[in-house]
Amino acid sequence: MRLSRRAERVEPFHAMAFGARAAELEADGSRVIRLGLGEPDFGAPEAVRAALRDAMDGRPLPYTPALGLPSLRADIARFYRDRHGVDVDPARIAVTSGASAALLVVLAAIADEGDDVLLADPSYPCNRQLIETFGARAVTVPADAAHRWQPDAASLAAAWTPRTRAVMIATPANPTGTTIRPAELDAICRLARDRGAWRLVDEIYLDLADEGADGRRPATVLARDPDAIVVSSFSKYFGMTGWRLGWAVLPPALVAPVERLAMNYFLCASTPAQIAARACFSPATLAECEERRLELRARRGIALAGLAELGLAVPVEPDGAFYVYADVTSTGMDADEFCRRALEEAHVSLTPGLDFGPATARSHVRLSYTASRDDLREGLARLRTLVP
Repeated sequence: MRLSRRAERVEPFHAMAFGARAAELEADGSRVIRLGLGEPDFGAPEAVRAALRDAMDGRPLPYTPALGLPSLRADIARFYRDRHGVDVDPARIAVTSGASAALLVVLAAIADEGDDVLLADPSYPCNRQLIETFGARAVTVPADAAHRWQPDAASLAAAWTPRTRAVMIATPANPTGTTIRPAELDAICRLARDRGAWRLVDEIYLDLADEGADGRRPATVLARDPDAIVVSSFSKYFGMTGWRLGWAVLPPALVAPVERLAMNYFLCASTPAQIAARACFSPATLAECEERRLELRARRGIALAGLAELGLAVPVEPDGAFYVYADVTSTGMDADEFCRRALEEAHVSLTPGLDFGPATARSHVRLSYTASRDDLREGLARLRTLVP
């Protein structure tokens, strides 16, 4: 018997592999400082945990509609109105088993074999694998520090092919934590729209973004491109990583196709998780999440200061998410060796640039500042043993 070519070709997600090795070291009694995975240490807000306990009272928990509980879809629509000033019809919202499932069903709906999807290098590695699952080609567009590790309209236009079906961007981005400036986002959306391509925008970290110079938080792309496809999640801003709950905001033409695909792929997202997630949108929970956002910003300051003391350059300071993308070439090691030695010798878990694309695979590592302030300081102190 043989494996599919897809299974043979798929690359590992190195962040998870390093996480698994960290767990082995912990099982052997070592204390590992985990700065590798993008998993906030806060956990879900208290009201959400309480809502889940209430839901698990023995009541039946049947399947929900394929696109999610109507009440939760309405809550998400109100969140866009109240937080971002954008009116979204709840019928356009699909609740999914994490943002990964949202990306999967959306790509299933828009990409055929032989199509091209443009995305940045560096970018979240699973996106490339999801694109290629459907026989499409992930065309990576190198993004440098001068452009904040983000693609611009000119570089995307240069990479365009007759088979380009979609442009996939993330703001703020993983692994760099950087946002796309509003004028550039406008230009990217206009380029893709004028050429008849979908705009697929990952806004998973949007509500963790900093205020701009005008004191305002970045707006959803829907404020400038109502027919863009937006993917988001309860994992990051709401701290619900293991709950596996996300959503997509779809243009009207995609709602029915995505619904058909979702019911065939997943039936629906977890019913108790959906019930509990409604508590995310209470004023008290949103206030709690805003306090967490400010705490993460304080942790970012600790991470940046610690990396500077180690002489590890951060070419672009992040303004969202909870990642710092640091250059380790000054150590004389490539990124993979640095991360392996950090884990095995200093018991600090990081993620090598190899996950995020070839352009920075050997030079950069991602540090996630989701650990406590004390753990961040200790982890950075431990790394000193690796730095000349």
